[in-house]
Parts: sequence; C-alpha cells; structure tokens
Amino acid sequence: MTRSGAPTGARWLLVFGAFGALGVLAACSGRPANSGGQAAPRERGRATDASKEAVDDQTKCDFKGRDDREVSETAGMGTILPNVRKVYQVFGTGEDRRKVLVCREVDSNLDGIKDVVRTFTDKGEAASEQADSNFDGKIDTWITFAGGRVSKLAVDRDGDGQPDIWNFYVGGQLSRVQRDTTKDGKPDVWEFYNHGRLERMGVDLDGDGSVDRWDHDEIARRAAEAAEKAEERSAGGARVDPSGSASAPAAATLAPITSAAPPAKPKSKQVRDREKKGK
Repeated sequence: MTRSGAPTGARWLLVFGAFGALGVLAACSGRPANSGGQAAPRERGRATDASKEAVDDQTKCDFKGRDDREVSETAGMGTILPNVRKVYQVFGTGEDRRKVLVCREVDSNLDGIKDVVRTFTDKGEAASEQADSNFDGKIDTWITFAGGRVSKLAVDRDGDGQPDIWNFYVGGQLSRVQRDTTKDGKPDVWEFYNHGRLERMGVDLDGDGSVDRWDHDEIARRAAEAAEKAEERSAGGARVDPSGSASAPAAATLAPITSAAPPAKPKSKQVRDREKKGK
C-alpha cells in the first residue's frame, strides 16, 4: 500500500523530528484514548484487541495479550485519533508496582499507520529505532543506540527492504561508512573518517568482500596540495598564475653596485716631457 506524506528526501532526520515534536505534543495534550479513538483510561495490554481496532496501524510494539504491559494512547495537537503509543513494562504489584517505558511508536504523517518505532532499555535509554521515512509502507531506516546516542545508522536507498549504506558513530561523530554499490547485500566500499573528514577509502573490485584498492594516498595528496595552495594564497605578496599554482613574487631587478675607483684622467704633454727628462 502506497502512503502519501513527507517527500522521500526527508530520510532519517525525519525520524528524530517525528519523535521529538510528536512526543512533546502528546505530552502536552494529555488525552488518553483507546485504539478506537474513544476517551478511556490507560489500559493493560490484554485490553487492546486487534480485532476491535478499526484500522491495522501496523504496530511493532509487543503488548497485545500481555498482562505485564501497559499501553498509553495519546493524540497530538490538531489530531482526532491518537497517533502516539507508549508501551510500558510493568514490574511488581501493589506498593512495589512500577513501570518502565519499553516501546514508543508514532504515526508521524497522521495516515493511521505507525511509521516510527523506538525501543528502550530497562534504564529508559533509547536502544533501537525503525522508520518508514518516505511513507511507502516499508521500513527503510534502522538506528542502533549506545548510551543513548546513535552508534549505527543503516539506510535503504533503493527500496528493496535491505540497507545499502551503514554509518557508524563513535562519541556522536561519524567514524566510518560502508556502502553496497553492487546491490548484492554486502558492502564493497569502506570509508574511514577522523573528526568528520574522510581519511581513506577502500574498494572491493572483485566482489570477494576484501579491499583491493586503498585510496588513502590519493586523498592525502589532494588534501596536502589544497592546504599548501591555501597557505600560499593567504601569504602576503603571493600571486597565482593561470594554471592555478601559486608562486612567489618576482624579485626586483637592480643594477649591481661596485666599489671600483673611476678611471684616471689622461696625462698632459708637459707632464709626459718632464717624465722623459727625468729618466
């Protein structure tokens, strides 16, 4: 089933935006309801019967038929039916009873289908997320969290249901990227980053899963040349020739300075006669 909504290019950034905005709206609205849209108090998982739901919202949270799960359905601002579902794990009974959020899913384009689902650890930290970012009915974004931060992002760009780009993060910064350019489900390009800058790239040319060519030397050379040219351009007096290479300013051409004495004046006839008589 094809679903309309945000443009395809929204990609995984929409995932975070959907949760952030709709989560706040849901919290502000505070209007619990059951899956049929009628106002009702929060229910235990057993009370939610899929056969009684008017529309299959393609839920991915595990709560149906479970007594140890509690479900909260809320509607965001400007919506009629609830579009945010929170599922809690219930522990203990009586005074010892407590609950922990384990799953939350959102219908971010309000078409009745849940298109973003996030799971949580026992500590309440985000664990994983799946999203249909282009609203075509198929999951195309997978996110893994570590310590509440994104550690891995996988994206399906060609719509075959399998990721073809994998981004890995360390401390919130992009560390490496794997790409499947041959559509065989296996990465054949590996990119390594340092502080957000590409350092080296490996390519598998024969499909055996191993790097056949490393491009780090070429990348380093280009980066060094660019840095040198930028430094020369910023230096005072540098000029750039038509070929694009920087060169030092030409030195001024000055006449050489010598310390030799000026030539002697010619002797007069009288001086020459006296010198002859003296000899």
